[in-house]
Amino acid sequence: MAEYFVFDIAESLLRKLASFVCEEASRVYDVYEDIIGIKDTLSIVKGVLLDAEHKKEQRHGLREWLRQIQNVCLDAEDVLDGLECQNLRKQVLKASGSTRMKVDHLFSSSNSLVFRFRMAHQIKHVRRRFDKIAADGNKFGLERIEVDHRLVQRRDMSYSHVDASGVIGRESDREEIIKLLMQPHPHGDGYGDQSVCVVPIVGIGGLGKTTLAKLVFNDKRIDDLFPLKMWVCISDDFDIRQIIIKIINSASASAPSIALAHQENINRLDIEQLQSRLRLKLSGQKYLLVLDDIWNDDRAKWIELKDLIKVGAVGSKIVVTTRSNSIASMVGTVPSYVLEGLSMENCFSLFVKWAFKEGEGKNYPYLLEIGKEIVKKCRGVPLAVRSLGSSLFLIVDLERWEFVRYHEIWKIKQNKDDILPALKLSYDQMPSYLRHIFAFFSLYPKDYGFSSAEIVILWESLGLLQSPVGNRKLENIARQYIDELQARSLLEDFEDFGHYYYFKVHDLVHDLALYVAKEELLMRMHGA
Repeated sequence: MAEYFVFDIAESLLRKLASFVCEEASRVYDVYEDIIGIKDTLSIVKGVLLDAEHKKEQRHGLREWLRQIQNVCLDAEDVLDGLECQNLRKQVLKASGSTRMKVDHLFSSSNSLVFRFRMAHQIKHVRRRFDKIAADGNKFGLERIEVDHRLVQRRDMSYSHVDASGVIGRESDREEIIKLLMQPHPHGDGYGDQSVCVVPIVGIGGLGKTTLAKLVFNDKRIDDLFPLKMWVCISDDFDIRQIIIKIINSASASAPSIALAHQENINRLDIEQLQSRLRLKLSGQKYLLVLDDIWNDDRAKWIELKDLIKVGAVGSKIVVTTRSNSIASMVGTVPSYVLEGLSMENCFSLFVKWAFKEGEGKNYPYLLEIGKEIVKKCRGVPLAVRSLGSSLFLIVDLERWEFVRYHEIWKIKQNKDDILPALKLSYDQMPSYLRHIFAFFSLYPKDYGFSSAEIVILWESLGLLQSPVGNRKLENIARQYIDELQARSLLEDFEDFGHYYYFKVHDLVHDLALYVAKEELLMRMHGA
């Protein structure tokens, strides 16, 4: 994960190299050609950094190569900062007209001749290091990958089956969603259509949005209400063609004898034939369609899909699960159902279920007492409870339980399906400027309250506020970043007073910030 930071560091350095201030300073001190050489080489290296991330486990030496890139980029930033600072100092001296200052400057160790020589030496050294890194990178056979095509870890595809007896604490949530689905759609969806109501379920990763949707989907009352039920897992790839195929296959699954044939045949159809087949399947049917785990925030794509599936009978419903408040608002035709965490009592019951074999927990009362403390750090998130409970399954060693009790979640070993890898999907989806902001939260203690006045000053001093267009006010850029994090369900206790706002970071999100920053910090320490 730290290689994403390397990519961002390289991107930041390229911006500095291309800046007017850097160009002006480099011309004054006669190092312009070397600066251009560094910029060209770094542009080539940056293009293959993402491929290096994907292949680092298979190709020996890639991790070390990435560490070297990070070190030379950071050194280059320091050198350029010195160059710009000295150029600014020279301009101040020139403007001041003070004879005393000029005499002092002449005899100082940083006069122009000495500084010009030292700076030329440092920049040429940086250029040689970049040239060597670029040459070393050729042996890995890396391909150029643009940032927009960056691969992210995907969540496993979901399915509709659930053992309702194994789900704890979601009975009232299930009843609320079913109540919404039983109600007639009070108004259209904004496109003149009255047949499809979209109910979004939104919340942080690991809360159990998919599990809740499964409980609803498999409820007997839903079978009676909707003759046709379909389940489609979307995840991060909102490909209209693939979604159409999945909907058709799910609709066909109600007729097992022909379902397989449909799955074999429709993959060969073109998009025109597919949309015709889809509309034929849904036309006049009162259906329930679950679209699980939507990440797409492109409204045009959503409208394209919606227009294809709104041919069902009046009363058809769509349930969408997503982590994003903004996506929920975009797709929903009724207010979002914001899923809350489980109660402490339900969390503890779930923990016991995963930490012990059935009925065996009562044999270890001292471990149960520790378990109650462990559960508190999960903040009502079922996946976190399951992760920690599973990590202690069949373990009765008091020392191990105490370790989990007293250590932060980010320090505890995480398997692929545990809470932090699940939450990290939200991090992977962030643009680079938000990843920098997100890592910033790891520097503060849990439950810290952030104010807008404080973060604008801090983020500006750290160079984290970057305006893509014009000369926007820094406080407006900061607010944009905060709104984006809030939309991703990563903030809590948000209070907006207009020009002033206050918020906290969810405890598990704070653990995630430490989790994603950990390897980056280790790399810097190793490179120091």
